[in-house]
Amino acid sequence: MPQEAVEIAAGYAFAGPALDLGALLWGGECLADAQIRIPLPMLNRHGLVAGATGTGKTKTLQLIAEQLATQGVPVFLADIKGDVSGISAPGAAGDKVAERARDVGQEWAATGFPSEFYALGGIGTGIPVRATITSFGPVLLSKVLRLNQTQEQSLALIFHYADQKGLELVDLKDLRAVVTFLTSDEGKPELKGVGGLSTVTAGVILRALTAFEAQGMADFFGEPEFDTSEFLRLAPDGRGLVSVLELADVQDKPQLFSTFLMWLLADLYNDLPEVGDVEKPKLVFFFDEAHLLFNGASKAFLEAITQTVRLIRSKGVGVFFVTQTPKDVPADVLGQLGNRVQHALRAFTPDDQKALKATVRTFPDSAYDLAEVLTGLGTGEAVITVLSEKGAPTPVAATRLRAPESLMGPVAAEALEQAVRSSLLYSRYADAVDRESAYEKLTAQEAEKAEKAAIAKPRGDGSVVEQVVGSGMFKSLLRSMGTQIGREISRSVFGTARRRR
Repeated sequence: MPQEAVEIAAGYAFAGPALDLGALLWGGECLADAQIRIPLPMLNRHGLVAGATGTGKTKTLQLIAEQLATQGVPVFLADIKGDVSGISAPGAAGDKVAERARDVGQEWAATGFPSEFYALGGIGTGIPVRATITSFGPVLLSKVLRLNQTQEQSLALIFHYADQKGLELVDLKDLRAVVTFLTSDEGKPELKGVGGLSTVTAGVILRALTAFEAQGMADFFGEPEFDTSEFLRLAPDGRGLVSVLELADVQDKPQLFSTFLMWLLADLYNDLPEVGDVEKPKLVFFFDEAHLLFNGASKAFLEAITQTVRLIRSKGVGVFFVTQTPKDVPADVLGQLGNRVQHALRAFTPDDQKALKATVRTFPDSAYDLAEVLTGLGTGEAVITVLSEKGAPTPVAATRLRAPESLMGPVAAEALEQAVRSSLLYSRYADAVDRESAYEKLTAQEAEKAEKAAIAKPRGDGSVVEQVVGSGMFKSLLRSMGTQIGREISRSVFGTARRRR
């Protein structure tokens, strides 16, 4: 090997357990004896997988996830396009796979990996993943509802009031009920001492909730709330379980799924104990289409992301952001990503050329002309630099990546459905539960007041039900909750049974 290639290869000759990514590219040749690797203990130092569309980012995720699972590390994958489910099935041998394996010195064997499949709120094929409004919190919810800073602060005040008064915010109708109450004649004085809630801001929030619900988003919020510790499990054979969140059915709602992924990560951070540096991560979390998370983000939201990414490393969790260019990720977050896999970039337009130059500047000095290399990489090739066992950056290495051993594409719909329904978690999370929470408490409170008023008044002034339905707050609730929610309110007041689905 040329001396430069020898020096690069020496930077990846780790003594401890590591993931094998591929073989070094130098001078137009693939050098199978020069293996490019990532030390297993460094996977919780986070990473970035970037590159233009069609350059192989998804297959890189699959390759890394397979090796992590083999070494007993659970993995979480966000499946945006619906093509990652194949990790659960053995791959298909072929001439291209065989050629790739020869080039990179890989002993390829078709292998499937233990997997669980999830879906946000049960929309799509997967075990339903739900969150309560309370656990989601005002900062993340403001991102989903696209509220400005003032509206976000008002939403935080509403959450604070509900918490102080024991009004559990489980689903959207709970939040609607509290907002409606706080803008009623009876509720306005409740927040007077802390600035109050303006009618205009409350109207914006209620309209945002209405639009959100009209898109079919109500199913994401409710109970049973998903326990994110389920992602930390191992398979019976000791391999790490691969948790695949199927997002193909909500890919037209990027703001929602990117923010929901952030909730999953933040929930893990809150629940896990401090472990410091570990021999291998407790979980590696792949955050696909990461640029969607940061688009239009408020300062508070960006601060929350930055803090979570910075601190979750000490909980034993690694996070890989997957996007098109490094500039999609804010500098404060990018600075914490120690492992880099950069696929090819295109430079067809002035903006592309600007992005290329910015990407080159984010790499350490190297023996390559990176601008030339990054535009000349083929599919399944990437420029890599990772953290060594001592935490220092490795030399930049152009790499031909290994082929995944699982199926490079989706499994059949019938197989996916069978995998979901046979899971031990399905019966635990499949059916939504609607217990007493803020909406029910406020409605009961209004009914109780109407009943007392009826007792105090002579007969002929209307029944209790008529007074409840005729009250200002009740009418406001009906108006704000829309036709479908209005029907649910009516059922609860008049005692009619809710239809089972």
